Amino acid sequence: MKFVDEFRDPAVISKTADEIRRLADPARHYRFMEVCGGHTHAIYRFGLKDLLPENIELVHGPGCPVCVLPMGRIDDGLSIAQDSNTIFTAFGDMMRVPGRHGSPLQHKARGMDIRIVYSPSDALKLARKNPGRHVVFFAIGFETTAPSTALTLMRAKAAGVRNFSVFCNHVTIIPAIRAILDSPDMRIDAFIGPGHVSTVIGCRPYEWIARNEHKPIVVSGFEPLDILQSIVMILEQLHRGEAKVENQYKRVVPWEGNRAALKAMAETFDLRHYFEWRGMGFISQSALRIRDSYAEWDAEARFSIPGVRVTDPKAAQCGEVLKGVLKPSQCKLFGRECTPENPIGALMVSSEGSCAAYYNYEHRKRQPLTQLSVAV
Repeated sequence: MKFVDEFRDPAVISKTADEIRRLADPARHYRFMEVCGGHTHAIYRFGLKDLLPENIELVHGPGCPVCVLPMGRIDDGLSIAQDSNTIFTAFGDMMRVPGRHGSPLQHKARGMDIRIVYSPSDALKLARKNPGRHVVFFAIGFETTAPSTALTLMRAKAAGVRNFSVFCNHVTIIPAIRAILDSPDMRIDAFIGPGHVSTVIGCRPYEWIARNEHKPIVVSGFEPLDILQSIVMILEQLHRGEAKVENQYKRVVPWEGNRAALKAMAETFDLRHYFEWRGMGFISQSALRIRDSYAEWDAEARFSIPGVRVTDPKAAQCGEVLKGVLKPSQCKLFGRECTPENPIGALMVSSEGSCAAYYNYEHRKRQPLTQLSVAV
């Protein structure tokens, strides 16, 4: 399969791993952050850590939108679902994320009309089929998914579908990276840049990281060879004493981004002044809100939102894992009280969560066979 098989070729992967070992200075310890949760899953799924020398440490970043959403925003969304005239819709990976009084799936079991959709346009179709009820779409994601929400808002306005609105929780990647770099307890040598986000925003927005922070950043694809090639490119920069933005994922990511998608986002969204991130607090201009010209399709304008602020369970260390301060296995609850079957934190639920990735691909392979059989 083109653009898959050739990026999983064992011979080329082995040769690239050899190149990494040649370039890595044995007297130095490297810390590279993969920003995107999709990269974290690929690293664990394909066992890429086992191919790297011990002095290259991969740090997991906050690139999972489900994970960074604070518990209070989940409760805010579920407050809308309590209205019996409302159909509340969300992506599947949101359904098991716990709020203060349970997950959306648990609220559905209590009788609320909460449904899984695969796109915001599915929610809009549901509104058209149910003109007597109001359909709310729980929008979530980085710039990757924001264009589809923007286009759906534009279609709803153009068609005059007034029983549809969006509860907007889209966040933006650049302020999150800035917050990580400003953190006093974080040392990062370089970044493996997010591939999916970059298909929309391009590579130019990362230039300040190289220019001001003197950190290399290489936008990477998600196949094993993509990630290993990106590490080679980072090491080559460090070897030359350079810091610049490079695009390893050229087959998908245009340097200037997707202009049509960016235009749709500019039409429908403004930046929020502040937005709370799980484990990272309030970050300035780090999320999107629906423009006043689309207020009729803004759930926050149509419904009374309590604006709940809830701290995570004290024993859960989601914030430290999200910031890369702790590895998933270093959380006190990991693999014991908190598992994919009984998640305490969002990082164990999401398909891009680092805790779920570590549990499924790293933690379980280290367990004795008798323990694994019980877990299964």
